[in-house]
Amino acid sequence: MKDQLNAIFKRGSVTYYNSTFLFPKQIRRDVTKLYAFVRVFDDLVDSVPQRGKEFYEMREKFESALEGEEVNDVVLSNFVELMRRKKFERNWVESFLDSMESDLHKKVYYTIDETLGYMWGSAEVVGLMMMRILNLREESTYHARMLGRAMQYLNFIRDVKEDVELGRQYLPFNEMQEFGVKSLKECSDNFKGFIRYQLKRYMNFQKEAEKGYRMIPIRYLIAIKTAGDMYKWTAMKIWMDPCVVNREKVKPRKRRVLARGLYNFLGVPIWNLLYSYRI
Repeated sequence: MKDQLNAIFKRGSVTYYNSTFLFPKQIRRDVTKLYAFVRVFDDLVDSVPQRGKEFYEMREKFESALEGEEVNDVVLSNFVELMRRKKFERNWVESFLDSMESDLHKKVYYTIDETLGYMWGSAEVVGLMMMRILNLREESTYHARMLGRAMQYLNFIRDVKEDVELGRQYLPFNEMQEFGVKSLKECSDNFKGFIRYQLKRYMNFQKEAEKGYRMIPIRYLIAIKTAGDMYKWTAMKIWMDPCVVNREKVKPRKRRVLARGLYNFLGVPIWNLLYSYRI
């Protein structure tokens, strides 16, 4: 069971997966249950061809599990247990599933408001679930949402090539037109300006998220900050060469993630760290 959940998580995100090694074991187990659930539904709508029938069957099976029925699915049963224990709000999970379902039929997002609406379900609620896993105070709600939003928005920038191949566009179409970009496959000065404009928006989201770091216990902050730092590293790589998004998916290697984690670990005063892990 544990190996299956880890395999799903690892396949989905290099940065998230490697950063979670910096969490205490129980937190890592819970985060793995969450991201295995998220990844399973995401994979169904991102596959080629899309597996819409399986998506609806999986969603129905999840609803049955919530009603207390026994389901023969380790991902769903573990998530339902986590959802109940950590008191995830049901509307968060429904919003996530609604956003995933929209990927079955909606292909282009024309305005930033449309994109933000999608990100509420696809990412911000995941930030709220993480907030509950880490037992953070409710005053961290806004910042948890912003961290989910920031990371998702950078994914949209980083994954332009992949999304175009799937016939999707999450970056606002009307802004693309304002920059005079005719195709997300081009490499022009207009395209570079458009991508850098989107990166500035990501950085604004990230800055808002980081204001909430002070609310996170040090034993958890190291992992979260490491993931955030790696997203900023990715953003800088794209800023220097915006056209890279049309050639490849920019990702930090495992050793870079772990090296940054060590750097963040060593940057914490040792007495704070020891006390944090003791309680």
